[in-house]
Amino acid sequence: MSPRRSYDQYCSAARALDLVGDRWALLIVRELLAGPRRYTDLHADLPGVSTDVLASRLKDMERDGLTTRRRLPPPGAAYVYELTSRGEQLLPVLQALGEWGQAELGERRPTDAVRAHWFALPLLRALEGEGLVEVRLDEGDFHLRVGAEEGPVYGDGPAPREADARLRLDTETCTAVAGGELALLDAVRAGRVTVTGEGTLAKALREA
Repeated sequence: MSPRRSYDQYCSAARALDLVGDRWALLIVRELLAGPRRYTDLHADLPGVSTDVLASRLKDMERDGLTTRRRLPPPGAAYVYELTSRGEQLLPVLQALGEWGQAELGERRPTDAVRAHWFALPLLRALEGEGLVEVRLDEGDFHLRVGAEEGPVYGDGPAPREADARLRLDTETCTAVAGGELALLDAVRAGRVTVTGEGTLAKALREA
């Protein structure tokens, strides 16, 4: 394991960048905010990262107390990586960074990869209250744990149990809502988001 590089500056921002300023580090955090992930799953959802770089970043992040690695019990018997409580505290950092970077998205380029769950954190900013929300996009499904104070805040695929609300929308609408260009309630009223479910969140969205 290589020694950690440092800016050697007595500044909290510099100290933070000592830990997460390397390329791919914050995107690994983005993936692990969904909960424990196997190395192969992380590699699949971080297109462009080499196996060597991913392995190196994971080792560095484990050394720095941001992630842990554990072995699943049989029949899984695979190793998974997950965030520590310290790592989970990076959620608002990623949220702020994503909000700031929204203006840079523009039109999707032909070379741009996309995963449905990459919309999870931006969409989380547009939802209030508490509950499990399932989101269906053309690219796939994901679910959000709105108001969660610890643990995974989203997950890939359908909700693991009956969702409090289910949202169906296209990618263009989701991008506009996530970027703050279109209020979620306005999108629902305009028929651009279909809301089903009997939970408090679903009722609030339909009745607002």
